[in-house]
Amino acid sequence: MDTKELLKKVRKIEIKTRRLSDNIFGGEYHSTFKGRGMTFSEVRQYQYGDDVRSIDWNVTARYNEPYVKVFEEERELTLMLMIDVSGSELFGTEGQFKREELTEIAATLSFSAMQNNDKVGLILFSDQLELFIPPKKGRSHVLRIIRELLEFEPKSQKTSISNALEFLSGVMKKKAIVFLMSDFIDSDYEKTLRIVAKKHDLTGIRIYDRHEENIPNLGLVPMLDNETGQTAYINTQSAAVRKAYAQQYSIQVKVFENLFHKNGAGTLHCRLDQSYVKKLLNFFKSRG
Repeated sequence: MDTKELLKKVRKIEIKTRRLSDNIFGGEYHSTFKGRGMTFSEVRQYQYGDDVRSIDWNVTARYNEPYVKVFEEERELTLMLMIDVSGSELFGTEGQFKREELTEIAATLSFSAMQNNDKVGLILFSDQLELFIPPKKGRSHVLRIIRELLEFEPKSQKTSISNALEFLSGVMKKKAIVFLMSDFIDSDYEKTLRIVAKKHDLTGIRIYDRHEENIPNLGLVPMLDNETGQTAYINTQSAAVRKAYAQQYSIQVKVFENLFHKNGAGTLHCRLDQSYVKKLLNFFKSRG
């Protein structure tokens, strides 16, 4: 992708996702993710209706008229986006790949955080750390994140959610809002998930294509595993093969849900042919 084409794509995503964050998600994001408490701002003269418990008696005695303490929310938070860039994200039958959907969701969340003056950081992972962008504020920083999501080429096609979570634990010492985005075609990440969920506000966003849930009857079909690069011939005429695949897929989804819920983390399922906007909005409202 040349520079001109990349900038055009970045701008297109910015226009679409920033409109969403400005008009829909900014306020929902703010009410969903609270600050770290209330901090003292100033004192002002008492006004009718003020809570008498907020009166600053020292200042009141000094000026011989009532003054109250004013507090404001200590708002600054950190949003960490953890995004799976392994080979399985380059799949999609609904006009776009899973990775493109991940990019749009990440951009929407980033602009919502930016609107609330929060920092945004990025971790791209496969079965290794592919890229880490430390949290910062500002539009230029968010646009850099979008550029990386559009053009980054991973070194590996495999997946390790556990390794990614372990890296996050090492670099994020303070509590953060963490969105882990993947198709969660992986296993053995319960231990690191438990550690991260105890410290951070964690949500897993599962991106999937409807044709991943069931194999249609297409006869003998060559299927390429994007993560291993191996091709296997599958007899999709066999009802037993189709049933076994559907059952295995269902088990994988339940493992994802159970692990996150058991550890107090949130989950969100986004199918490529359905609007992620409604899913995100419902998620924010359920958390608010």
